[in-house]
Amino acid sequence: MTTEPAGDVGSESPVERAFATALTPRRERTRERLLDAAFTVFAQHGIHGASIEAVCEAAGFSRGAFYSNFSSKEELFLALAERAMRRQLVSLESVGKELEPDVVRCGAVDHDAIQTILSVVVTDAGDARQWALMRAELELLAMRDPAVGEPFLAQEQTLRTELGAAIGRILRDFGLRFTVDERTAVDLLLSVYESSARAAVVASPEREDGDATPGAAVLSQLVNLLVTNAD
Repeated sequence: MTTEPAGDVGSESPVERAFATALTPRRERTRERLLDAAFTVFAQHGIHGASIEAVCEAAGFSRGAFYSNFSSKEELFLALAERAMRRQLVSLESVGKELEPDVVRCGAVDHDAIQTILSVVVTDAGDARQWALMRAELELLAMRDPAVGEPFLAQEQTLRTELGAAIGRILRDFGLRFTVDERTAVDLLLSVYESSARAAVVASPEREDGDATPGAAVLSQLVNLLVTNAD
C-alpha cells in the first residue's frame, strides 16, 4: 500500500516551498485516485455505510493521504460532484467543435445532433447506475446537513449556469436557441434525466452500470420543446 504524509507540505522556507511544488503532480494523482475509489465505494455502500478506511483501501493509500487532500467524507462528496460537472463542461466544448455545420437542415432542427450536444450534460452511460446512486446519496446528505447543503447548492447553481451558457453558445453557433432561458433549460434537462435514471435503477437494481442508462425518449421530446431555430 502506498503511503503519503498525513499533512500538507508547507513552509516559508524556499527549499520546502520548492519541495511542495514538486509534489503537486503526485498529490493531484493521489486526489484523483481517491475520488475514483470514493465514487465506487459510496455508490455501493452509501456515505454512512462507507468508511474512510474503505475508500483509502480501494485507492491503495493510507488515511494520511486522505486527510492531506480532504477534511471529511462530506468534502469528498462535494469534490466528486464538482469533478463530474467540470468534466461535462470539457466534454461539451469538445462536442461543439466536432459537430458538422448542417445541424439545421432545410430550416428544420436536426434533433439527433442536438441530443448529441445535450448528452454530455449527463454522466457517461457507463457510470449511469453508480452516478444515480451517488446523486441520491448526495442530495439526501445536503438536505439533512446544512454544512453540506449550502456549499452543494452554491456549487450546483454556479455549474448549472456555466452549463447553460456553454450549451447556449453552441446552439447560437448553429443558428439555434432555447425556447426558455438557458438556466431553466438545463434545470429541466437535468431534472428529467436524473428522475429517469433513478427509475431505471429502481426497476433493474441488479443490472450493470451501462444497462441502467435511462431511455432517450423523454429527453428527445424535451429537446423538441426546448430547442428551436434562432430566427
